[in-house]
Amino acid sequence: MMQNVHLAPETDEDDLYSGYNDYNPTYDTEELENDIAFQEAVRTSHGRRPPITAKIPSTAVTRPVATGYGSKTSLASSMGRPMTGAIQDGVTRPMTAVRAAGFTKAAVRGSAFDPLGQSRGPAPPLEAKNEDSPEEKIRQLEKKVNELVEESCIANSCGDLKLALEKAKDAGRKERILVRQREQVTTPENINLDLTYSVLFNLASQYSANEMYAEALNTYQVIVKNKMFSNAGRLKVNMGNIYLKQRNYSKAIKFYRMALDQIPSVHKEMRIKIMQNIGVTFIKTGQYSDAINSFEHIMSLAPNLKAGFNLILSYFAVGDRDKMKKAFQKLIAVPLEIDEDDKYISPSDDPHTNLVIEAIKNDHLRQMERERKAMAEKYIMTAAKLIAPVIETSFAVGYDWCVEVVKASQYVELANDLEINKAITYLRQKDFNQAVETLKMFEKKDSRVKSAAATNLSFLYYLENEFAQASSYADLAVNSDRYNPSALTNKGNTVFANGDYEKAAEFYKEALRNDSSCTEALYNIGLTYKRLNRLDEALDCFLKLHAILRNSAQVLYQIANVYELMEDPNQAIEWLMQLISVVPTDSRALSKLGELYDSEGDKSQAFQYYYESYRYFPSNIEVIEWLGAYYIDTQFCEKAIQYFERASLIQPSQVKWQLMVASCFRRSGNYQKALDTYKDIHRKFPENVECLRFLVRLCTDIGLKEVQEYATKLKRLEKMKEIREQRVRSGRDSGGGSRSRREGSAGSGQCDEK
Repeated sequence: MMQNVHLAPETDEDDLYSGYNDYNPTYDTEELENDIAFQEAVRTSHGRRPPITAKIPSTAVTRPVATGYGSKTSLASSMGRPMTGAIQDGVTRPMTAVRAAGFTKAAVRGSAFDPLGQSRGPAPPLEAKNEDSPEEKIRQLEKKVNELVEESCIANSCGDLKLALEKAKDAGRKERILVRQREQVTTPENINLDLTYSVLFNLASQYSANEMYAEALNTYQVIVKNKMFSNAGRLKVNMGNIYLKQRNYSKAIKFYRMALDQIPSVHKEMRIKIMQNIGVTFIKTGQYSDAINSFEHIMSLAPNLKAGFNLILSYFAVGDRDKMKKAFQKLIAVPLEIDEDDKYISPSDDPHTNLVIEAIKNDHLRQMERERKAMAEKYIMTAAKLIAPVIETSFAVGYDWCVEVVKASQYVELANDLEINKAITYLRQKDFNQAVETLKMFEKKDSRVKSAAATNLSFLYYLENEFAQASSYADLAVNSDRYNPSALTNKGNTVFANGDYEKAAEFYKEALRNDSSCTEALYNIGLTYKRLNRLDEALDCFLKLHAILRNSAQVLYQIANVYELMEDPNQAIEWLMQLISVVPTDSRALSKLGELYDSEGDKSQAFQYYYESYRYFPSNIEVIEWLGAYYIDTQFCEKAIQYFERASLIQPSQVKWQLMVASCFRRSGNYQKALDTYKDIHRKFPENVECLRFLVRLCTDIGLKEVQEYATKLKRLEKMKEIREQRVRSGRDSGGGSRSRREGSAGSGQCDEK
């Protein structure tokens, strides 16, 4: 073995780079099969490493190390590599458990370098969950309960209250099963209280939404009485709301106050809302002094529009003028907390800034700001209209005070609206002169206010049939604001009154282009087309209007009337049936239905609707006449008498109704009553020939002595009538002869001239 040992030469000791290209055969694994000593060691030890004695220095044979470069020369340090744990020069070398990456003892020739162990194949699959285990069943059931609660909330938000309640009930049933299973598997401390709370709370909310108030209160009681639910006391607000809906005001106040006691003072906003509910409940019970205390407390802590308006209502109820004024000033001073409109106006030509402003001009925040401002204006206008007539000696002085307060506030633009409302109040009191004077004050205001005032003035003069003045103010309103649909509609009305229907239609169309929801213009253009006999277009307008105003009696009547003009009685009857479902006591609609059924030959239906019309309005002569004639035709003359008697009361100067009464008596065989009636008619109308004829006939049939007297009168009247007719005929003939003579002379004159 010594022939493989190479000693390092002692020459060139100063060469720092010597030995780097030397080859040590000890590390040449390719020649291990030919190494006799290695093979002998393998056979004798059976692959086991012999035990190493730390006392004995290693006798490992060094082999030349092979490198890829240079000749195979021996290294100076390769004389002998000490074994791990062996002692060299009296120093013990520590053992190591760290193995080189990718090295294994079983490495054989040709094995690939695989430090990550990828050659071992994919990892074994994860162990499948045991779905039959109690824990897994509980988890699945809990997931299902949460899904049902979510589905219930979604159904409620979509308006399907019945489905929302069913889902909430199903969630409650499954949650109780879940609690029982948890108690069997785990300790009671591990029960999910949050899930139980959400299920019960959702169930109570759905009961309340479905107006099942008793069930909702019972469910809320379960939550409130359970001490394990933290902050459940605030749900007493919901219970108070239910009692308020049930008009059980004493219990509502009780629960509101209990909720107020259980909510800490740090939750300021919620406490304010509960106090508002308490104040509103006091107003409903008529306890205005208690309501005033609640709203005053709110206005001192956190003033808001609703509380300020309710405070004004409370003071109005108790009649305290000074407090009403102070409360109105507090309402005006409530900050709106919205941005100014200048924010949405582009200050420069920067395209990026313009894009941002365009994006936020009508976003949700902007819409919310508009709604808040509109609500504030509504509260202020309503409060001013309410208190103006009572805070001063007259409503005009009260309006003036409100206008001055509004002018000094952030709602300065409402002052003009209050002035116009003052004029409208004059109109309601039928003081047209004062209304006109008030509205004329706005002729020099800005265009919007001037247009509104001129529109009202135009309508005023239109009502008084002063169409020239109405037209001039309508022109002023249109010129001030061309996009004011009310002004254009008024202008169309004045043109319509003058008979220029085509031009009126143009104004109505322009009003609709400016505001497609202007129902007045749409209705008027339908009437215009009806006057122009353009029935298809008129029907189209009224059907569009019906889609907007579903229960408008006027629109329904116009549709039925157009179908009648189009000679479609079936459609007319159908729309009139809809009309009487909206206004079942409209005698005109009922009589029109009777008329249509009569024209169709259905006498029984016609009688039904004529009779209903007579019940609601027993003074319509046409209906009375039809009913009387119907009973005569059906041989029930006794029933016809009451209708003709009523007609004679309505028109006592018309002899025909009394003659009809006498005729009914005669036809029914009551000759004595008929004779008395004819005598009474003769006293009132002594020159009535028909009455005398019936008197003569009746007296002859009965054999009365008065027959000669009535016969003499009849002859005299007939002779006088004959003489009168001869005079009329002779006068007519003489008039015609003289006219022909004049025409003949004129003709001859023309001939002579020719």
